Amino acid sequence: MHGSHPALDVDLYGDAIILDPYPTYRALRDAGSAVWLPRHGLWAVARFDDVREVLRSHRDFSSAHGVAANDETNRMSAGTTLASDPPLHGEQRQIIAAPLMPGALAPLRDRIEAAADALVAQLAGRDWFDAMADLARVLPVRIVSDLVGLPDEGRQNMLRWAAATFDILGAMNDRARAALPAVAEMRRYTVEQATPDRLRPGSWAARLYAAAAEGKVPLARCPAMMRDYMAPSLDTTILGTGNILWLLARHPDQWEMLRADPGLGPAAINEGLRLESPIRGFTRLLLRDRALGDGALPAGARVLVLYASANRDERRWGDPERFDITRKATDHLGFGHGIHACAGMHLARLEIGAILAALIRRVRRIEVGPPVRAVNNVLRGFALLPMRLHRAA
Repeated sequence: MHGSHPALDVDLYGDAIILDPYPTYRALRDAGSAVWLPRHGLWAVARFDDVREVLRSHRDFSSAHGVAANDETNRMSAGTTLASDPPLHGEQRQIIAAPLMPGALAPLRDRIEAAADALVAQLAGRDWFDAMADLARVLPVRIVSDLVGLPDEGRQNMLRWAAATFDILGAMNDRARAALPAVAEMRRYTVEQATPDRLRPGSWAARLYAAAAEGKVPLARCPAMMRDYMAPSLDTTILGTGNILWLLARHPDQWEMLRADPGLGPAAINEGLRLESPIRGFTRLLLRDRALGDGALPAGARVLVLYASANRDERRWGDPERFDITRKATDHLGFGHGIHACAGMHLARLEIGAILAALIRRVRRIEVGPPVRAVNNVLRGFALLPMRLHRAA
């Protein structure tokens, strides 16, 4: 116990729990609304209702002091939209999210669907391939890197920089320390190389500088806001796609149901993101003493909000570890919740939905081999996913 609270002496950012987190998440949920993690100096919030309450209560549970599980990254991340509260958050989010809203994305739909169909047509009937490199990564890298509008060297490094960014948002362990040089390289790039004169005209990054020229945001904030596009926009969609493909392959009854009723596509995406959430969780800093669920937390508490645990909470979901594409999982927390809900969720749904639609048209059966898990402090997904797509008749 820590004071009147339960404690659990585990390393949430160690390899063993990263590779198999769900028993530990269950232990955290069973222990209480807030559980002290002595190895990290954090309070873990793991139940659905409590996680949602924290995310809704941004005035108490602040993001402005960083959302990482270590102080060094929290000092570095000042000025990013992820690590901000209103009014700064609203000012920056309005600019960043504008090209990511459904209306702004509508003109891209045909392009994304055509690219997905061509990709699946090329892979269907081939021998084994890596579904991460050859399928899940292709659309986000091709589409997003073009939309962000970076010079070539930035596009080539986006995946490496993004993975490193998520590694340093966990505990400052050996993995996070090894990622620091790549993050420093990305930060230098946004200041020194991704300058307004080198950005693709009309691109997302160019729009940031246009907003600064109109006085909507200080010019000095533009590099940090550009990183809001570079880090979160790729890995989460890529890993989410891989997780959903793996689940559909492992559950052929669900794949057959989806083929028979393609209208279940959005529900399949929600269920896949619920069951295998690409982001484990971020932290918040509690600004005042506050009741939460069956307990209370002190001002100054650093609170780890575990989306991936909440999405498997037995208190919210019946048979939560079962993959069921008929489940009504529209309120899953895989995209977060509240003012910091994922700005790119509509693009992610568009890209994943296009891939599923192409698979439904062209593929009878999805076969997967033994995968290799990616080991990252915050992300969950596959580094390698052997796959074979059997053509539909």
